[in-house]
Amino acid sequence: MDRRDRRDRRRHSRSSPYRNGDAYYRGHAATTSPRQPSPAAQLIRQANDTLPAPNTYGEYKRHQNNDQPFISSAGIQVKSTGESGRRGFNPMQFLRITFRSTSRASLLCNLFWPVVPAALAVRYTMEDSHTLIFILSYIAMIPPANLIGFAGQELTRKLPHVSGVLTEITCGSIVEIIMFMVLLSMDQIYVIKAAILGSILATMVLCLGFVFFVGGMHREEQTFSHAVSEAGSGLLLTAGVILTIPTAFSHGIPEASMTEYEIEDTTLQISRIISIILIVAYLVFIFFQARTHHGIYDAIFEADEARDRDGNKDLRKAKLTMTECIIALVVGIALVTIIAITLVLQIEHIIEYSHVSDAFMGLILVPLVEKIAEHLTAIDEAWDNQMNFALSAVLGATLQTALFNAPLTVIVAWGLGITMDLNFDIFNLVMLILAILTVGRFLQDQKSNYLEGFLLIVLYVAIAIAAWYFPNPEHH
Repeated sequence: MDRRDRRDRRRHSRSSPYRNGDAYYRGHAATTSPRQPSPAAQLIRQANDTLPAPNTYGEYKRHQNNDQPFISSAGIQVKSTGESGRRGFNPMQFLRITFRSTSRASLLCNLFWPVVPAALAVRYTMEDSHTLIFILSYIAMIPPANLIGFAGQELTRKLPHVSGVLTEITCGSIVEIIMFMVLLSMDQIYVIKAAILGSILATMVLCLGFVFFVGGMHREEQTFSHAVSEAGSGLLLTAGVILTIPTAFSHGIPEASMTEYEIEDTTLQISRIISIILIVAYLVFIFFQARTHHGIYDAIFEADEARDRDGNKDLRKAKLTMTECIIALVVGIALVTIIAITLVLQIEHIIEYSHVSDAFMGLILVPLVEKIAEHLTAIDEAWDNQMNFALSAVLGATLQTALFNAPLTVIVAWGLGITMDLNFDIFNLVMLILAILTVGRFLQDQKSNYLEGFLLIVLYVAIAIAAWYFPNPEHH
């Protein structure tokens, strides 16, 4: 090697960004063998590979890859993972894609579609068969709820990660909001209160249990992000404590201090003010996720996409267009509303002429039919090792019920002149707080396995057994 080559090599090594990496000298790679990295260089490279997620949205924007796969479809910017390659509405493609849905469990839900017209027909032809109408309507809720969940997931794939997750959570909660509003219009206040806590329990305990259990069937242990688990468990505990305040006030006031009417009126006012506060807290949480800390969650979800077990298979699947997603949501919402009205009309007769109590109806039966199809997507994501997506869907839906859907019901009742507060039964409230503490403990180590999932399912079954034997209130 002559003097000029040696001088060029020294100058290049001082200025090259690869000086401590595998390629010490890229300019003479063709004539010299690559130098093995030193232990210090290996540590530097490992540190660079495991850099923490960006802390703010601005930092994410500075470090993100500007060549992200967003392409235009029908004039709307969508991700390549959600691009259908089609436009408009194709009836045959629409029916084929929606029937196949996302997983085998979703496909099984679609087998119940013939029950939908049967339930509506029985409602108008056999009006006195309340038990039959209730059973058919209960089953008929499953396929349209599954359609809403599937359409929401298809829409999610077309949007950026954080916006997509929030959209999926909102679409999934449509069924719940409809049920609450229908119950409110039928003056089923006691059932609504039980259903609010029952919806939180069904999502937080039962659905999360299935997520842990199904995800643990393939792997000895699954991990998830600290940001997702900390935000979920911390906000859940805060929301649970806030929801207990009206009940604690109502039961903590000495009888000599206020009359029963004054206690009820004050509890109602506290509930309305707290409902406004909870909705504001939910909006701040959305702003936290979607704007100021957008980069943290986006980096987490991108990492989850990279470890999707059948990601290549999902990319090859036929997808709905944006127009078809909207049509599916409209059809699903319309059917859910009609069936929910039919279902709620039978609740009074079922409670009166059977052994089903108000507590079991509100705490278990009503929330279960909402959630049975809504969270199949989250369970499928856990099966594919996308635990951050699955947890975000489950914990996000739980938080939306506690921080938005329940307060919204109180505020709507306020506007309609209906007395609806957040004074819950002590049994339901105690079960809620204990369940939140249990789930928080399982989320604490950012790891899960099938045993933890099975224990959460057992916890939900135990609560359901107690609710079955819980008597109706004397005044009801």
